[in-house]
Amino acid sequence: MHVRQVPDSIRVPTPRWDPRTEACIAVLTSDGHATTLGLADVLHQADDLQAIFGTTPGEVVAVVEYLLGICYAAKVHPGTVREWRKWVSGRHSLDTAAQWLLAQPDDAWNIFDPHKPLGQNAMLAPFLDEHGSGPAQLVLEHAGDYNQFFDHHHLEHPTPLSPAEAFRAMLVQHVYGPGLRGRVSGDLLGPKLNNLATGRLATRMRVLALGETVGDTLRLNLQQYESDGPDYFNTTWTQRGRRDFAHKPSGRMPDGPADLHTVLGRSILLRPSRNEDGALCVDRVIVGAGELLVPLPAEFRQDAVLVPRAKGEFSPLRPDVNKALWREAHALYAAVAENKKGTDLYSRLAELSGFRVRLWAVGLAIENNKLLTWLADSFPWVSGREIELYHAARNGSRAAEYVGIALGRAAEIAQRSTYPGAGSDQKGTLSSRFDTRTEHFAAAAAPFHRLLEATADGTTAAEATDEFARTLVDTARRLLANRLRSLPSNSRGLRARAAAENKLHTELTHSKAPISVREAADDDRDQ
Repeated sequence: MHVRQVPDSIRVPTPRWDPRTEACIAVLTSDGHATTLGLADVLHQADDLQAIFGTTPGEVVAVVEYLLGICYAAKVHPGTVREWRKWVSGRHSLDTAAQWLLAQPDDAWNIFDPHKPLGQNAMLAPFLDEHGSGPAQLVLEHAGDYNQFFDHHHLEHPTPLSPAEAFRAMLVQHVYGPGLRGRVSGDLLGPKLNNLATGRLATRMRVLALGETVGDTLRLNLQQYESDGPDYFNTTWTQRGRRDFAHKPSGRMPDGPADLHTVLGRSILLRPSRNEDGALCVDRVIVGAGELLVPLPAEFRQDAVLVPRAKGEFSPLRPDVNKALWREAHALYAAVAENKKGTDLYSRLAELSGFRVRLWAVGLAIENNKLLTWLADSFPWVSGREIELYHAARNGSRAAEYVGIALGRAAEIAQRSTYPGAGSDQKGTLSSRFDTRTEHFAAAAAPFHRLLEATADGTTAAEATDEFARTLVDTARRLLANRLRSLPSNSRGLRARAAAENKLHTELTHSKAPISVREAADDDRDQ
């Protein structure tokens, strides 16, 4: 492949769009005003901004990742954990990162530069017109598995993207792109270009510590780092030696955090054009395989929440569309409560004094190579309350899981009493008529968050968990009663109703039930 200038078919002679100064990041100012800023202004005003916003949680994470990469490249990061604590508590200025960013060569930050477009691979230029597709291909939520449209946006739909939309979508692709086959014709460079590797955050939950301001958030998540070696900020594909597409890559280790946070997970090229109003836009894109990383060591996964797997092994918490994130919240608090005096995010948080943050977990649920949805939830963390929060989350989760099991068993009894002659192949379908577990977990989410907020505010974990358990028991009985109302008012229906309600009570008051659930069920029945 040879680099060539943008083909004549592109109708803009020398387009320029620079995210450093162009408004592209949605933010909320300290006075509650929503606005859009360039990257440099976000860094310059970081302590006057409440939050960064995006069309999806993944977009917000991708933007934060990019800002962190800029800070590392500008050498605006702590060197030790002790220094990190001082940065966080003293609100160390990030303005030097903004100054570094604006001092970089202009041509390196133009997303439409014909030779070294920002975040892209100019070597795809000969194939863009013929083998590219509509800009929907670039937006992860539109593209789906890159072949079948995901949310009714056909991949050849001609509606263009603004440069800001295209820039943010490109960041998401680099971080979260799933490991699937692309749409590049196989007769170009074959599977080496068309087999897309899994993005570095596509298979696990990313946890960010959120502070009161954007500056606080960036400082909280800037890990300590000391190294005299190179640490490239990835501006364009041809900036350094990278994998080719003639051979299967073996993967590489990032040089450092700046490299890590800006890895080009996809080979992308955008075609600029003008819309009907004459504004610059993107009307065609091509997406191929990007860089491949080796399995990352702990120092490059400092936020990873490790959960037990088979054979006593641990692996990062993965997004699961069938299990809400709050049901795994205890794993986040365990990472802090079981602090081993290490240097990861949770060990650092445990050493802060008088600080309150939110732990925001974000992941992309993928099942059978299909993109399902973004998962995101946040949980309070207060220095000095980590043990109480861990116990509240763990015991609350156990209570909710146990009540869910009890409801499932009550549904089985209702099914047996209502359909005594049902075959084994029918029981599951018939039992679903009375199964309220889905509603139970949905209804338990808000009370669980109230449990954590109360604990963070000073209520003991035991007291807050008892209140949560009472809510669970009351809701479980109501949900089951609602399902049982469909039973006929004959003897069989009355027997089935009584059997199911008694089964639920028996399970809730069983010696194996969490004590908070058992006491709540006993108190409720006595009233």
